[in-house]
Amino acid sequence: MAGHFEPLPGGGAAIALDELEISILRSLAVQLLELIGPEDGAAGAEGDDPLARLFAEGPSEPPSDPALARLFPDAYGAPGEEPDERAKAYAAEFRRFTENDLRARKREDGLAVVRSLDGLTPAGDRGAVLRLTPEASRQWLGTLNDLRLTIGARLEITDEDESEALFRLPDDDPRKPMVMAYLWLGGLQETLIETLGPR
Repeated sequence: MAGHFEPLPGGGAAIALDELEISILRSLAVQLLELIGPEDGAAGAEGDDPLARLFAEGPSEPPSDPALARLFPDAYGAPGEEPDERAKAYAAEFRRFTENDLRARKREDGLAVVRSLDGLTPAGDRGAVLRLTPEASRQWLGTLNDLRLTIGARLEITDEDESEALFRLPDDDPRKPMVMAYLWLGGLQETLIETLGPR
């Protein structure tokens, strides 16, 4: 189980993590939460009124930060191409009514990851075993994907050819730790997806 997720009987997944892995995952998840930002102040001011939250409007412009733009892409227009005015208008309208909910879900998933890591107690060199319910597995999968998208944006990875070149970086390259995190998270993500498949 070390280093990869394994399915649990009845659903869910488990992985053995050492203290360093727990620390790195927690730090990355916290940084992701900081990037996503706090709950929207206007939505919070509406309290627990679900109808008011349903009609709360979000931003209409895409984020300027490339990592946030990767997490919250436009829904209309082809990636990498300049959208026409009609696609921009549709994307802005769609974003206004969906981004707050998407941010809230990503925030909720990230918080669930942090809380599950905080609940672990490593036992010396043996580390700890993290056991996830099916719902927690889905939250972890979402957060692992968001972390890879964020790191990929910071590394300016846009296609497989570029990512292959990054994997061969020399050890003294300052991007190397981020590349190693990107690869590691990809392995975790892949094995977690496998636990969700048919058995």
